[in-house]
Amino acid sequence: MAKTMAINAGSSSLKFQLLEMPEEKVIAKGQIERIGLSDSIFTLKYNGEKFENILDINDHEIGINYMLEQMKEHGVIADLNEITGVGHRVVAGGEWFNKSVVVNDDVFEKIERLAAYAPLHNPANATGIAAFRKLLPDALSVAVFDTAFHQTMPKENYLYPLPYQYYTRYGARKYGAHGTSHRYVANRAAELMGQPLEDLKIITLHLGAGASITAIKDGKSLDTSMGFSPLAGIMMSTRSGDVDPSLLYYIQEKENLSNAEMLDILNKKSGLLGISTLSPDLRDLKEVEETNEHAKLAIEMWENRVARYIGQYIVELGGVDAIVFTAGIGENSYEQRANIIEKLNFMGIKLDEEVNKVFGQETDLSTADSTAKVLLIPTDEELMIARDVESLK
Repeated sequence: MAKTMAINAGSSSLKFQLLEMPEEKVIAKGQIERIGLSDSIFTLKYNGEKFENILDINDHEIGINYMLEQMKEHGVIADLNEITGVGHRVVAGGEWFNKSVVVNDDVFEKIERLAAYAPLHNPANATGIAAFRKLLPDALSVAVFDTAFHQTMPKENYLYPLPYQYYTRYGARKYGAHGTSHRYVANRAAELMGQPLEDLKIITLHLGAGASITAIKDGKSLDTSMGFSPLAGIMMSTRSGDVDPSLLYYIQEKENLSNAEMLDILNKKSGLLGISTLSPDLRDLKEVEETNEHAKLAIEMWENRVARYIGQYIVELGGVDAIVFTAGIGENSYEQRANIIEKLNFMGIKLDEEVNKVFGQETDLSTADSTAKVLLIPTDEELMIARDVESLK
């Protein structure tokens, strides 16, 4: 049986999943943390077992080599040639890529050039691709772009009200992110509802440390909350989301900050962390929200901004058939799901409070009389990546 590897490479991490295709059976999965740092952590899960080791992994190529060696040592694979395809998550595909593609030298060069659109992600994605192409030269290498799903947005939704020349010269427009996740849960929602995706109006909520919301109509992305970069949209764990640009210029002058310093604040020191002054992790804030006013305020601001985008997209869609929660917070924070949907009760959208007390399990959360389905669907980006690899073989 053919085996496909799904890869999500970060600047100092690499998550992986090995699947048997086309059966879509997960054989093994794991991650490498702290690449390039001392005491790197390697984790491999297979056959109900877990192997973990702490060692120094200096770069991605060394990490991938070690991962493949461990897969052979633990009997996950007998030979590297069993891996016939490797699918790589790539955050930014710009306007060049509206679907997943086989990686050749031209595609690889464009991924590197698109680093300006996703400086925290694309360089790491490219590093992972290069390492696998070297170590598994006979396996089909496929790039799966976060932005590809959103290339169906109409011009009135993806353009910014700036001089048009900035779009034609520099590609200044909305690209979105998390497209693979939004695509998976939207398709799964249609399956659960027993209706063609093309006939449904769906709002998908990918709510994790990074978070985005997408309006889906006619089976396509109509609008999405993230913008030119993954910084825009709703408030996130450490990212600010939408902020008045003139305020940023004002703060830069007052604090004598460089552009790089301002971007660092917006990406790494804002959001839940910035408002709470405590933690970027919603779980930490929930533990103290009754006694810590900053933690309580951060949670309320986050919920408010999620609900605001849902309302905006209901207008854009001309109604909604389903609202789908996914990703870390969306799948596991039932209080936040309840608080967000409560703001939509006036439209007849309701969830069952008892049914809602579920964690990470595919569930219809709606009441019988809700005017729209409220669904919890755990995302599976790795499966979508593997499917895209399979479709290109």
